[in-house]
Amino acid sequence: MKIVSISTSDIGGGAERVAWLLFQAYRARGHHAKLIVGAKHSDDTDVIEIPPRRPISAWWTHVLWSLHGRLSPLENKGAGAATLRALLRALSKGGTGIASALGYEDFDFPASRRITQQETASTDIVHVHNLHGNYFDLRYLQALSRRRPVVLTLHDMWMLTGHCAYSLDCERWQAGCGGCPDLGLYPALERDNTAVNWRRKRQIYQRSRLYVVTPSRWLMAQVEQSMVQPIAFRVIPNGVDLSVFRTVDRTRVRKALGLPIDASILLFVANGAAENLYKDYTTIRAAVAQVALNWCSKQPLVFLALGSRAAQQEVVNGADIRHIAYCSDPLIVAQYYQAADIFLHAARADTFPNTILEAQACGTPVIATAIGGVPDQLDDEVTGFLTPPGDSGAMASRTIQLLTHAEMRQRMALEAAEKARRCFDLQRQVDEYLNWFQWILDAHANGGYSMRTV
Repeated sequence: MKIVSISTSDIGGGAERVAWLLFQAYRARGHHAKLIVGAKHSDDTDVIEIPPRRPISAWWTHVLWSLHGRLSPLENKGAGAATLRALLRALSKGGTGIASALGYEDFDFPASRRITQQETASTDIVHVHNLHGNYFDLRYLQALSRRRPVVLTLHDMWMLTGHCAYSLDCERWQAGCGGCPDLGLYPALERDNTAVNWRRKRQIYQRSRLYVVTPSRWLMAQVEQSMVQPIAFRVIPNGVDLSVFRTVDRTRVRKALGLPIDASILLFVANGAAENLYKDYTTIRAAVAQVALNWCSKQPLVFLALGSRAAQQEVVNGADIRHIAYCSDPLIVAQYYQAADIFLHAARADTFPNTILEAQACGTPVIATAIGGVPDQLDDEVTGFLTPPGDSGAMASRTIQLLTHAEMRQRMALEAAEKARRCFDLQRQVDEYLNWFQWILDAHANGGYSMRTV
């Protein structure tokens, strides 16, 4: 089978890592696989980078910023000067800046059409992942999906909304967006043209033939309420590499990482950690502070925040809080899961966080907010605990309960590792995708396009 995948980047976290692992697995199974990306960081010859759009000239940028500076004294004397300065700032950033200033999502990436057309000329299946990130022309889905079967794996809600990756509590995306309550949500816009963006996307989908996959039932429920109308759709949970994320001797790993052997260690993992907009570090930090305040054990309490922008350390109510810089090496990341007693995860929105799967595979009980697709991953009171969103008290209470009941913690650790083996093995995920790809090819060969789930 010839499979071409499309993703924001080849090396990264979250959705990028899912796309990368599947691409490598397709190739390892003997299929002819390529990966088209907006940003290439590896030296893999089967990864093809879409050339970035040519930036505007340095001379023109200098002229624009010079005019911007000259207008500064006039900004407080009228709205016209402020508006003109904002326009000059947008022009200095090129196409993306102009689109954002006008409130439009930027689809003008002609190289994405050319590269995709070249690389998919003789392929069997096109497997598409995240298309936001300023690298792909969404309008090309129309022509592409009529030439080759296109399987679209959603990792967030961006394809369903007028601009945001997650709508949080807003439901305007169900009826056409407009009147956006938060233009600052990623990918941010400076002006509200979300209704226009929503209609543009709907028009693209109406002219496209798409097979849609989501990793969680929660995200599939969002798809069913959206303007996307796939030919067929399926929930395929993400998987993790169980040869990397596995149970090992905790003492040995702590020594390797330079962590105290006798401490009770709590762990949180996220790219950006405290600054990540969609995670909820505030709730986790408040929970840790409450745990420390009520900590009766003589054991030290250590909280690790892996994925922070910079390494730093602080003490809160006697708890040792350590921020550890982002690490892309899965073998090292796995060691932190293996060293921890409990994995904490709080979020404002989440589709199917890989971190929870990785923690469970390492035999680490999880305490997480019951948001998005998290309940699909975690069996409450079996592999860990689910807590209400934003409830630091509930998270602290469950954390103390697990820390003070070693037998319960050990039982949950065993259940977590077993669930990962049974439900979240990467090879099982690959099997499900390849089997569905074959079903799609057979349906195409027989002219079948009926709407159905499989």
